[in-house]
Amino acid sequence: MNRIRIVALALALVVNVVWAQAPTPGNKALPVPAAPQLGANSYLLMDFNSGRIIVEKDPDMRVEPASITKLMTAYVVFHELQEGNISLDEMVTISEKAWRTGGSRMFIDPTMQVSVEDLVRGMVIQSGNDASVALAEHVAGSEEAFASLMNHFAEQLGMTGTLYMNATGLPDPEHYTTARDVAILSLATIRDFPEYYPWYSEKEFTFNNIRQHNRNTLLWRDPAIDGLKTGHTEAAGYCLASSAKQDGMRLVSAVMGSSSESSRASESQTLLNYGFRFFETVQLYKAGQELASARVWKGLTEQVELGLDEDLFVTIPRGRYDDLEAQVELEPQLTAPMDAGVVVGTISVKLGDELIASRELQTLSAVEEAGFFGSMWDSMKLWVDGMMEDEPEEPGSE
Repeated sequence: MNRIRIVALALALVVNVVWAQAPTPGNKALPVPAAPQLGANSYLLMDFNSGRIIVEKDPDMRVEPASITKLMTAYVVFHELQEGNISLDEMVTISEKAWRTGGSRMFIDPTMQVSVEDLVRGMVIQSGNDASVALAEHVAGSEEAFASLMNHFAEQLGMTGTLYMNATGLPDPEHYTTARDVAILSLATIRDFPEYYPWYSEKEFTFNNIRQHNRNTLLWRDPAIDGLKTGHTEAAGYCLASSAKQDGMRLVSAVMGSSSESSRASESQTLLNYGFRFFETVQLYKAGQELASARVWKGLTEQVELGLDEDLFVTIPRGRYDDLEAQVELEPQLTAPMDAGVVVGTISVKLGDELIASRELQTLSAVEEAGFFGSMWDSMKLWVDGMMEDEPEEPGSE
């Protein structure tokens, strides 16, 4: 197994460091060519696990999302399902507003009652605007109130360049997003709702004897691609949020403002191929894994284990794993009592001069305070150590 060299940087602190291990040996390093240049207005390619952005062009440009809006519509509905506020078999009465909504449709009307599941599939697979409005009204009472929920979740996810005015993506001057935010939302959908995400890979859906195909043509091109959503209006151009998983590595791409249906697919495929060909994602550490142990003063135990509160992945050029170096920096003195989960330092991972990850190190267990004599003994040792550090150097010494 390959290893990462860890350097402990701590003043007046004894630190024992556990070396991290890669899950698989690295391949021979490849030269990484320049990122592909696409014709779309803005785009971004991100690794799912590490969050590293591999390719980007104007990712914060304000753009119209068109039907990619429905990613957030679905996100809100999935949240309501997960919380038990609605159920998949719940029947929804279709309003005249939903029926009359223009654009792409699943062809529902006010004479129907339709299950939440059918409406979700009609929205996700068929991109039905009528289904989107029906779901919005069912969840929040009105599409306007539902848009407020959409903006609430956008804020929670850190989508700072997004504002929603409706559940469909039909044009509105105050309805906008960015490629970065689309990637963030795509990642959150896959992470937060694994039980519902597979709907994005379904190639067709039949409702009321009308069969419609998923507009994401990449689902037919590449078996590694399993989502997410297309969008198109005259103002927005052709847009596509997509994701693919290959050999355990998942990538998410957002292509906004492409010139045609075929170009949004080919440009998305180009980004994904580039990422898989020239980069790899490695899990360096697991949540709760002991990465280091540090001296604790005035405690019942002298050492405390340190680690992370979540898994740490890094995305690097293929074959460069052996060039990674991690550095641990800790507070100069840890004193009991200490709770579990206390942040006491950081671990930084570098590839050459590039900082590619930095996370807080925290205590993995609590350390109770020692009794009177144990605390006094450590206090004396700390006092002696302090006196020795403060002792002036002899003339001529270095």
